[in-house]
Amino acid sequence: MRIAVTGSSGKLGTVVVRELRAAGHDVIGLDRTGRRGPGFVEVDLADYGQVVDALTAVNDQHDGVDALVHLAAVPAPGIRPDVATFQNNILSTFHVFWAALRLGLTRIVYASSETVQGLPFDVPPPYIPVDEDYPARPESVYSLVKHLEEQLAIELVRWHPEVSITALRFSNVMVPADYAEFPSFDADARLRKWNLWSYIDARDGAQAVLRALENAPAGFDRFLIAAADTVMSRPNADLVADVFPDVEVRGDLGVNESLFSTAKAQRLLDYRPQHSWRDEV
Repeated sequence: MRIAVTGSSGKLGTVVVRELRAAGHDVIGLDRTGRRGPGFVEVDLADYGQVVDALTAVNDQHDGVDALVHLAAVPAPGIRPDVATFQNNILSTFHVFWAALRLGLTRIVYASSETVQGLPFDVPPPYIPVDEDYPARPESVYSLVKHLEEQLAIELVRWHPEVSITALRFSNVMVPADYAEFPSFDADARLRKWNLWSYIDARDGAQAVLRALENAPAGFDRFLIAAADTVMSRPNADLVADVFPDVEVRGDLGVNESLFSTAKAQRLLDYRPQHSWRDEV
């Protein structure tokens, strides 16, 4: 496929572009900044006309795309004022989705967020391990936008039943250079309790994108995407008893298995996390 990837210069986007190309796909990166040249188009997603033009054709770069991966966003709360985060993220996502539909694209994969689960878990989750089954619990404007984007996708596929839109609720994205810090987390279980000690290696994030492009059926669905393990050396039972003693535990916690369940993504997308910080430190 020829795949447009927004946010192609970001932490996750650069790895997604690399891995999609390694899998044999033709990738067009779309971002406000990046290395200019073949395979990259500079575009402001807040400008709908630019989005339509960039997806339709760009001189000798391409003459249309087959699928869309939307990763561009203000990537977390606290980076920009709340109003700026809301305006940038919701408008960009609407422009990208709407342009894709107007151009007849039927495969869209995009970055939702673990924050929709209720992060930073100052209010504990309803149960552990968490999964996609309980209602969204946004606790920041950033997370609220991610929830609204999912609601937008639900209505768009209702209007266009042939279209597949997949929301990947990525955990905290990491690359190997980040892993040297991980052993220090054991000193205080509360340092990383905000997302149940979860993370996602960017290479596995890219794998999830690829699997969603390959396997997601028509319609909308959401998936938690995390590594197979936690960021901690301490056993899960100790962590949960220490930090979330009153939260219901559903099933076996395992020793260091992720407390963000990826069972749904494994079952429906064939996602299989392969990379662990433990192999890098």
